[in-house]
Amino acid sequence: MDRKLCIVHANCQGEPLMDRLDCCPEFRERYECRLYTNYIREPIPDQELAQCSLFLYQHLDAAWEELASETLLAKLPETAHSLCIPNMFFKGYWPTWTGKQGFDYRCELLDNYIDAGLPPEETVLVYIHTDMGAKFDLTSMVADTLKQERERESHTPIKYVDLIKTNYRNIKLFNTINHPGPLLMDHAAKGILAELGLPAPEEAALGALGDPFPEFEEPINPKVAEFFGWDFAGPGRKYEIYGRKMTFTRWVSNYVFARQAGVRDFIAFLQGADVAL
Repeated sequence: MDRKLCIVHANCQGEPLMDRLDCCPEFRERYECRLYTNYIREPIPDQELAQCSLFLYQHLDAAWEELASETLLAKLPETAHSLCIPNMFFKGYWPTWTGKQGFDYRCELLDNYIDAGLPPEETVLVYIHTDMGAKFDLTSMVADTLKQERERESHTPIKYVDLIKTNYRNIKLFNTINHPGPLLMDHAAKGILAELGLPAPEEAALGALGDPFPEFEEPINPKVAEFFGWDFAGPGRKYEIYGRKMTFTRWVSNYVFARQAGVRDFIAFLQGADVAL
């Protein structure tokens, strides 16, 4: 039987989501999925949209112009089924993260220390010994990111924020601000399948997929973990950094070195042979 076309319009969460949907035999037999990555503004050909049977999309507002969700939905055939899917984001583990351009995995506080012109060793020491609970209202910062996520969640029938609220203190739910771990990615896939009237995959099949984003974990500041009582982010924990294991302090040392050396592509720096700190 010829499979129907399923277009997935999503960010980095799209690929592991498709892997999980394919763990449902009924979905796999019915649909052939094609991923179009939204954050790089990958265009979706009109002829693909015209042939689409199932459109799974993360909500994009009118500012995305030709890639805005309403624009794409208008190009689907009347017979197509569309479903807005989760776009999960959580700053709680990294409260001083910033999306400022020019460097990857930016930390606003660490950038401020670097820009103050301190020597590298002193910059690292000042930062890792900063009392984060005294300097910031960390509880409010977590509340703010959850409030933001409630708004994002409002676009999809698949609810996930309560799952974050219930579990973020006891389980590391995210590898980065928008790289959810297995619990959330599995939850999203099950929710999509339920909306389509299809059964959830076998737990063994989902478990065999492992971490959706195994190549990188952004280290968590142990001072933030200490404030909240998280036992999964102590100072001795080693994180997966593109094939290397790093503690938080080593991560900070590489961040400071790269920033002060004028490195623009921090990811390539971390993946390369220059990481010697």
